[in-house]
Amino acid sequence: MADPTGRQAVAAVWRIESARIVGALTRYTGDFALAEDLAQEALAEALVTWPRDGVPRNPAGWLLTTGRRRAIDAFRRRSARDERYAALARDLGEGGIVSGSGGPAEEADDVLWDPDRIDDDVLALMFVSCHPTLSPEARVALTLRVVGGLTSDEIATAFFVPTATVQARITRAKKTLGAARVPFAVPPPEDRQERLGSVLSVVYLIFTEGSSASSGDDLIRFDLAGEAQRLARVLARLMPEEPEVHGLLALLELTAARFPARIGPDGEPVLLEDQDRRRWDRAAIRRGRAALARVDSAGRGLGYYGLQAAIAECHAVAGSVAETNWERVVLLYEALGRLAPSPVVDLNRAVAVSMAQGPAAALAIVDELAAGGALTGSHLLPTVRGELLTRLGRADAARADLETAIRLCRNDRERAVLQRKVAALG
Repeated sequence: MADPTGRQAVAAVWRIESARIVGALTRYTGDFALAEDLAQEALAEALVTWPRDGVPRNPAGWLLTTGRRRAIDAFRRRSARDERYAALARDLGEGGIVSGSGGPAEEADDVLWDPDRIDDDVLALMFVSCHPTLSPEARVALTLRVVGGLTSDEIATAFFVPTATVQARITRAKKTLGAARVPFAVPPPEDRQERLGSVLSVVYLIFTEGSSASSGDDLIRFDLAGEAQRLARVLARLMPEEPEVHGLLALLELTAARFPARIGPDGEPVLLEDQDRRRWDRAAIRRGRAALARVDSAGRGLGYYGLQAAIAECHAVAGSVAETNWERVVLLYEALGRLAPSPVVDLNRAVAVSMAQGPAAALAIVDELAAGGALTGSHLLPTVRGELLTRLGRADAARADLETAIRLCRNDRERAVLQRKVAALG
């Protein structure tokens, strides 16, 4: 009789070790797409074997060995096929055709698990899966699949798209990487900074969707946010000298620290001013501040993620909304706007200005954004404008903006908060 703990063990080992397994198989085969397929075949075999025969003493090694055996079988089939083609060509008088390589099959006793190369394998895997030639959607899907160890079903559920769509994105991504002959390697130092930005943006995008779900009936997708935090911690361990890596980790830790207080008993959002700060995760705050201190110690200034982490730190150390250093938050948003101009950054700066200088000063910023057509189709701008107008006592105008925000908002929980704001206006 199958043991259900076997399947649980498969899931746990895969989530922890999948990146190392795929990375090691990619180094062994030299083919990223093949390695990912081999790892999936090994996973499928484990789902059958472990519940029946028990969990092996070295689960990751078992998966690696199984994947490698599948690779050797594939190489042998390819070699036999090429030899048949060569023989056929000789019979036809073509000549000069060389049979395929049988090398890996002859090295079956080599040690696949090289402890000195594992970190490089995982890092290379992250750079490959986040390659700039891929679309942002493909980078996210491939990263969650091969680095995060999520199944296509889990990724589809996380982003509210059909499983077939995720599978198509992953297939296209692997074909694109193969066609572009992307090497399985950590980029050289001169290319690393440019490529690192792509890796960081994917992790940030995953966390952003997890921390504020764009649609559905959950405000926070803890699975996605937690996976992004795990990826950021792995990246910080693999690239300890990169300040922006620690900046991203600090941002994720400090933001996630507020998760326990952001949701009420019934799953409804709790606004910042109403949150019980005693419920904030103090361990996460300490981790985030430690990561931010590493950014400062590098002496290169704060980058895109470091600036956002510094803003999150202002909230984390304040005893209340009123005690928050809003003037510093405004300055940090101004610096962020100069570094990476964005309507969202300007909108967040407007919120900070409203707390530091009053709603009238902030409304001027928001109106300028609206006049320029910024954030069209998003509920964010009318939400902020409606809040500012409410504070200024302009109830009718506030109601109009908030009703617009309700129409545009796709998250059920956020929409309920907006509806309560409208109802409060009378």
